Amino acid sequence: MATQSLRLLTAATLAAVCIGAAAQEQPKEKKASDIALHGSVQADVLFPEGDDAIGLKPDEHKILFNTYADLNMISRYVDAGIRFEYMKFPLPGYDSGFGGYGIPNIYAKGKYKGVELTVGDFYDQFGAGFIFRTYEERTLGIDNSLRGARLKINSVPGLRVTLLGGTQRTYWYWGRSMEGFDSSEQPDQPRTSNQVWGANVEMDISEYSSAMKDNNLNWTVGGSYVLKHEGLGVKDIPNTSYRLNFPKYVSAFDFRTHLQRNAWGVDAEYAWKSQDPSFDNGYIYRNGSALMLTGTYTKTGLSALVKVKRSDNMAFRSQRGRSDLAGMINNMPAFAYQQTYALAAKYPYATQTANGEWAFQAAFAYNFKRKTALGGKYGTKVKLNLSYIRGLDKGPKPEGINGSTWGTNGAGSKFFGFGPQYYRDINIQIEKKFTRDFQLMFMYMNQYNFDVTLEDFHGDVKANIFVLDGKYKFDKRFTLRAELQYLTTHQANKDWAYGLLELSVAPYLMFTVSDQWNCGDTGVHYYMAGVAGNYKSNRLMLSYGRTPMGFDCSGGVCRRVPKTRGFRIAYTYNF
Repeated sequence: MATQSLRLLTAATLAAVCIGAAAQEQPKEKKASDIALHGSVQADVLFPEGDDAIGLKPDEHKILFNTYADLNMISRYVDAGIRFEYMKFPLPGYDSGFGGYGIPNIYAKGKYKGVELTVGDFYDQFGAGFIFRTYEERTLGIDNSLRGARLKINSVPGLRVTLLGGTQRTYWYWGRSMEGFDSSEQPDQPRTSNQVWGANVEMDISEYSSAMKDNNLNWTVGGSYVLKHEGLGVKDIPNTSYRLNFPKYVSAFDFRTHLQRNAWGVDAEYAWKSQDPSFDNGYIYRNGSALMLTGTYTKTGLSALVKVKRSDNMAFRSQRGRSDLAGMINNMPAFAYQQTYALAAKYPYATQTANGEWAFQAAFAYNFKRKTALGGKYGTKVKLNLSYIRGLDKGPKPEGINGSTWGTNGAGSKFFGFGPQYYRDINIQIEKKFTRDFQLMFMYMNQYNFDVTLEDFHGDVKANIFVLDGKYKFDKRFTLRAELQYLTTHQANKDWAYGLLELSVAPYLMFTVSDQWNCGDTGVHYYMAGVAGNYKSNRLMLSYGRTPMGFDCSGGVCRRVPKTRGFRIAYTYNF
């Protein structure tokens, strides 16, 4: 089976590379009426191994991989694209439904004088995504595209209109209800697919006001509406003779405004969702809402951001019985800095979409000028980020059937009431260039993460994290970068240390060795060594070693990553 899978993987990759090579032969300079081909190939492969030292048993499959091949045609009036995926045996940590293969994305788009019509699979977002965001995030295993039609009208100055509708992708199915919500549970109702419709309007008010233009004032307003239809309308309550009657239609509204004058900017957005009982909220019948306010200030050498968000019961899926990363119609942004350093990202924050939260974030950045006391010869950059997130002050939960909250209105909450603290993050980064060839970055981070935010993975964590990142450029070809990180905590697996050396040989090669050491508890070393090569549009990375259990997060959505050991291949080709 492993041999057959490897052959299919190789065949798919080679086919896409041949297509890309043919596309690269097109002349660089094209007329407006010419056709251009663009695309990519991506293959991530793991040959897993067992490891008694970290409690890892051998995988039943000898090879695990995620592969993608995209091909897009671009022309003046018509665009089209297709994507092939082969994940028969996906990488560790992806949900079980992720495995499969086929063509999940194909579309055709017509464009003429500000009017655009797309038929097939597409992605879009209304505002901040409170009520609608479809996107692809391969590292998390998310692809919630819509299959249907979308009309965009931009022909009127200052006015943008979007109308769309279709069925949503959930792994290798479109609009079908999940197991446990099938016709056997409700034989009196026909099996129907789930559908999502939406409309979005944005208007640039300053486009119609000469006074606003003269005063450098930009003002935009927008509004959105999303309607979900879910055909399966009832569910049996376990161990009872009762049934929950679900609303077949769920509506959501979103209103927003943006003001910008010179360096100052202010944003406000409000969303509301009708009753949508689901697995996420414990099948309660309560409306959802979200409010976000943002203020920004930006000028040369200085930037500041302050924002606040209150949300409650805003989990929104095309299939209410799901509990994984599939079928999400919306996305609630996280108010926590997305760290890229290994130990700083070990205990990330996951947005509490259903439970609700009060979230605050402030970020400041300042560049001290060259030849000043703090700037020195080359200048100094300082960044400060603060995140503070609490739950809502909810009252007692009403008791439903058999002591559960199923079928009730759920627990109410005061608008300005604060519940338990979920997350706190204070971090400061200082970047300093000491010579023309040597620069250093130091970061300190104080973090608190409540147990609920990562599904009882580690309990509460209070951590102090230190990062030192240095880079030295020997000459035009050779650059050496080193990382030293230390995380200290009395919770979870206690203290961790991390070290990395990275040698770049421009323009083709990069060699990396690293070790993540659990020095406070198990004493296990999670070593890794790799080499990456770039040539024209090709990038190939080979690595071998261990990875600890953790989380991969993006925008407040997290995927649990199990510990692994083995040989990895990562290949990408863009044309």
